[in-house]
This record gives sequence, C-alpha cells and structure tokens, in this order.
Amino acid sequence: MNQEQWTAVDDYISSTVISSDVALDAALEESTKAELPAIAVTPNQGKLLHILARSINAKRILEIGTLGGYSTIWLARALPKDGSVISLEISAKHADVARKNIERAGLAGKVEIQLGPALDSMKQLAAEKRPFDFIFIDADKATIPDYFIWSLKLSRPGSLLIIDNVIRKGGVIESQSPDPDIQGVRRLNEMLAKETRVTATTIQTVGSKGYDGFTIALVN
Repeated sequence: MNQEQWTAVDDYISSTVISSDVALDAALEESTKAELPAIAVTPNQGKLLHILARSINAKRILEIGTLGGYSTIWLARALPKDGSVISLEISAKHADVARKNIERAGLAGKVEIQLGPALDSMKQLAAEKRPFDFIFIDADKATIPDYFIWSLKLSRPGSLLIIDNVIRKGGVIESQSPDPDIQGVRRLNEMLAKETRVTATTIQTVGSKGYDGFTIALVN
C-alpha cells in the first residue's frame, strides 16, 4: 500500500459511492483559485460528517475552522429546515471565499461565519447558554486541548464532537516531538483518558490526504 493507491481508492469511492456535486466541486475549485491550503476534508470524509450529523438529528452545529466552506456545506446540508451552522474562521480571506461558496450552494441562510480567533468566539457563544448538538474541530492542532475544553462547555449530553487530523502521519506516538501540533494532539489524548464526561475513540485513516485520523467523542 502506498500514497498512489490510497489516492486511487479515494478517487474510486468519490466517483461511485458519492455522486458528483456541482456546488461542492465549485467550492474546491474556487478555494484552489484563491490559493487556499489544500487541506479540506475529502468527499468521503465530508459525507461521513454529513451522515454523523444526520444520525443524531443535529439542529445546531459548530465548526471550528471554515477554510473554503467545503465541510461547512456538507454539514449544513445535514440540517433540518430550522437548523443552523456557526463556523469560526480567523482568516478574512478564507471567510470571504467560504461565504461565496456557501451562497452558491444555496445555504447562506443556514450558515453564519464568525471571523476572529476561535477561542474568543467560543467564549462568547458559551455566554449565550445555547448548546450545540454537533461540533467539528478542524483548526490548528496546537490549540486542540483548549478547543476541546470549550466544546464541552458548548455541548450537552448526546452531543457529538469530531476532531480531525489527530494522527499526524503517525507522529502522535512521538512523545518528544518538537512539533506543537503533535504535542497538542497528545495533550488532548491525555485529557480524553481522564475525562468522564465523554466516551471517545480515535480512528486511523488513509486516503488522498495521506495517513491521518480523527477522534470522535460522545458527550455522556
């Protein structure tokens, strides 16, 4: 098994199990034109988020890290008519691209992008005392422990938390790594081992984005 084969399999899945979609394809194209980092979730990962959100009948979704809005579209499409997504993004450029992509997908009425440091936005949201049903954490990994702490404040029993990119190409096992992203994930894992408010696991993945994985935590 190698990267070429993983990518070919992802391409096969995307062309068979997952139907082509004009709005999603355009979101990726526009993100590329705007020179955004090519780090959006893959189509099969996006559909997994969609299915998970639908499976718990999520009405309020929080996304930490908007990028070009690709995963935002997948999540917003999982909502009922009265549902909403709040997506947090620190880059004004990324937020601008995402808003255009979301509007093109016909979802502007369901999505609010809040610009600024995510932790600041999360603290403000916590003051509103309106819990989220589903939280997707896909921002800088060094700050994951803090995002997790505030996600617990923003959730309720039954809420689902998904944290992306937690394997770091296997680097997560390197206890002495100088990489702040790896150390952020390791601190998260230490927290999860002690946190009685959630039931969690981590899944390794391979695909067109290489070797990585995600953590899923159910709030008890």
